[in-house]
Amino acid sequence: METTKGPALYGGPMATVKQIQVTFDCAEPERVARFWCEVLGYVVPPPPEGFATWADFDRTLPTEKQGSAFACSDPSGVGPRLYFQRVPEGKVVKNRLHLDVRVGTGLVGEERLATLEAECARLVALGAVRVRLLPADDENESCLVMQDIEGNEFCLA
Repeated sequence: METTKGPALYGGPMATVKQIQVTFDCAEPERVARFWCEVLGYVVPPPPEGFATWADFDRTLPTEKQGSAFACSDPSGVGPRLYFQRVPEGKVVKNRLHLDVRVGTGLVGEERLATLEAECARLVALGAVRVRLLPADDENESCLVMQDIEGNEFCLA
């Protein structure tokens, strides 16, 4: 009889995860995608073969699908692809998941705060909103809670 090293929680062996994609529900997919390109240094991938631009491709879709999705990716291929999809409802409550934009890794104290504040100023100029500073405590370094251009929370850490 074959035995396992632990309980199978979901009924079978886990598939090997090759990549992940982070999906944002939003009202204006291209606008939000371009914001995150600026935040993360991501790029918009080339349009499908046979189209000079994404706008050209978009015009071939049924009217109700035009502008309904957009994506961006890490040019190095290391980070996850970000996908933005239009949804009819607006954001109402706090996100259950958020991105930590790690600009202060390895920094502490005033040096960390200065780095976070400089990046905050850059992102506010792009349309982000500063929410609050979470000061360092016994377990965590300081971070800044922010919102993107549609109110989705993220942290500068």
